[in-house]
Amino acid sequence: MAQRVFWKGYLKLSLVTCRVSMTPAVTESSKLRFHNINCQTGNRVVSRYVDAVTGKPVDDEDQMRGYARGEDDYVLFDDEELDEVALESTRTIDIERFVPASSIDWIWYDSPHYLAPADKVSEEAFAVIREAMAKSGTAGISRVVLYRREHAVLLLPRDRGMLAWTLRYGDEMRGGEEFFGDAGKEEPSARALTMMKKLIGERIEKWSPSLVEDPVEDRLHAIIKARKKSTKAKAPPKKAEPPRSDNVIDIMSALRKSLASEKKSSGKR
Repeated sequence: MAQRVFWKGYLKLSLVTCRVSMTPAVTESSKLRFHNINCQTGNRVVSRYVDAVTGKPVDDEDQMRGYARGEDDYVLFDDEELDEVALESTRTIDIERFVPASSIDWIWYDSPHYLAPADKVSEEAFAVIREAMAKSGTAGISRVVLYRREHAVLLLPRDRGMLAWTLRYGDEMRGGEEFFGDAGKEEPSARALTMMKKLIGERIEKWSPSLVEDPVEDRLHAIIKARKKSTKAKAPPKKAEPPRSDNVIDIMSALRKSLASEKKSSGKR
């Protein structure tokens, strides 16, 4: 089933403009979801917005957005007012600058979206921009309004389209120096490093989406399937015991045992 278009607008580079459409590159539609149930009646529990003082439900038409400027004092906005403040980037991705594609640390990447030409007329202009970026190894930096907020976006060529990554804001990022401190300040021994590299080499595989499957989701589906056949409740599986912090062993001993174990496993395979 084709993915529903999430955003439509224009991609612009100087005087070159083309119509484009965008859709999120990730989805949670296949994720297992649970409802809150009243165990006394078996009925679903629904959530409603209520007045914080009176406790009475508030209808949708009576709800507005509010910015707190003091205690119990808000500047109110309705949806139309917020739409009127919309920037040009609401419908146009104007590429104003480029950076080397490899120069941005992955920690800045937020959410990926697929960007593609919206019609036949736009395909040529879109392809020229995409291929020029691919051959020059560059990524485009622009801004676009998504989810009612302007985001910086990084445009990267991908296959016959582009990836539009929203980027995290500068004030969202924490520096790692204070957290890491002096961790790993001492250089590991050459022997330990050689053994660790060998251990890593034993585990190298070709990338596959199956490497990041969710085993918890699979177990939950198995439990649900079993309970469809039987109404008898089953005890939840026991949680794995966390590793004991006092069970510290010599790193060289651990590496030797790990490599021996890897050799046995590869022999069986």
